Amino acid sequence: MRVIIVGCGKVGRALAKQLSEEKVNVVIIDKKPQVVQSISVMYDVMGIVGNGTSYSVLQEAGVERADVLIATTDSDEANLLCCVIAGKQPDCRTIARLRNPIYFGEQHFLSSELSISMIVNQDQEAAREIARLLRFPNAIGIDTFSRERTEMLRFRVPDDSVLINLSVREIAAKLRQDILICIAEKNGEIIIPRGDYVVEKNDILTVITMPYDVEQFFRKVGLETDRSNNCIIIGGGSIAFYLTHMLLDSRVAVKIVERNPARCGELVEEFPKAIVECGNGSKQAILEEERLESYDALVACTGIDEINAVISKYAQSKVHKKVVTKLSHNEFNEVFKSLQLDSVIDPKEITVRRILQYTRAMEAGMNSNVETLYRLMNGKVEALEFVIQPGSEIAGISIMDMKIKPDTLIGGIVREGKLIIPGGKDAFMEGDSVIVVTTQLGFKDIRDILV
Repeated sequence: MRVIIVGCGKVGRALAKQLSEEKVNVVIIDKKPQVVQSISVMYDVMGIVGNGTSYSVLQEAGVERADVLIATTDSDEANLLCCVIAGKQPDCRTIARLRNPIYFGEQHFLSSELSISMIVNQDQEAAREIARLLRFPNAIGIDTFSRERTEMLRFRVPDDSVLINLSVREIAAKLRQDILICIAEKNGEIIIPRGDYVVEKNDILTVITMPYDVEQFFRKVGLETDRSNNCIIIGGGSIAFYLTHMLLDSRVAVKIVERNPARCGELVEEFPKAIVECGNGSKQAILEEERLESYDALVACTGIDEINAVISKYAQSKVHKKVVTKLSHNEFNEVFKSLQLDSVIDPKEITVRRILQYTRAMEAGMNSNVETLYRLMNGKVEALEFVIQPGSEIAGISIMDMKIKPDTLIGGIVREGKLIIPGGKDAFMEGDSVIVVTTQLGFKDIRDILV
């Protein structure tokens, strides 16, 4: 597969890195020579210095032979124009990143009228993930498979949980529920657990289950299941804009604290049912005035990571259920990790993930059958979804008879919309979606799980 990436900021760079590691033929375009030089050398991709909205530059990049063009420049309008030009090629699909809320509600129109294959709004995607976390406040992170019919949730084991001192094989029988622990984090170590793994308090576990089973599971393991009924958002930017729409639609009361008076005026006009306070939410005095202890949830989404981290750490002992922190830079990952923040979201990482899901689905029709892929635990673990194709040589073989690679786990089989937690006697059938969790990166086919 041949992919052209226009714009090599953090999203473009991350896409170039990931796609090149997956042996995709990548061409990058950026106006800055030093950026093109750096990425070309680092990730073994072809680089072109120029403006991606120029047809001659796109021709130089081989747009007539490209399978996908991804436009991730800082300009929404440039991204749209890149896609319109590339879309004139009969076999080139296009992906545009948009950020400006002015296009809110217009994505379907732009996609259909401009023949753009996919539009990703990174702040809207981030808001959607935050809203999902507020639905289950005790989840640290939530990912979905099989068109959101299966969920992978990450949570910390409470001190008094019934899971403590139980082995993985004992948990399903104890809880009488179809649930599978697929990743465990113990004292910073990441483990793909086998049946004899014993859960301890403060372990961070990742489980796979059906969405309608999550609430019951959380109750059984000693975690609260009540969603957040009110939320205070620090920072009134684009994420706050999209998130407020979503929360108000879900009947969650919202207060926004924004320091820019002009922006406050815009928010008041847009959200008459929300409370908008004009003030600096990074100051302790302001936060004390807001009485954080009266809120179920706080979302820190100012434009400065350090401020978001400090606000979140301060709020964790006051807010009842959930604190979500927006972090956009990974240079200080270890520092932020040491703070033990509740839930962290990175809009750029979410954007990269969504785009990669699309390109992998495309490649599935070419030389791969990966439907969905998540990079977890700072890229150390992959959770993949494969679809068992007609005539697959791995279909019909019981799992106990497969020689599966070390640190690789069959996390679930989705058949006719229902999740099967696999046992040794289960086998894959044509049309099944199979979820695989592994520390061995780079699987492209379900057969790659075998030794």
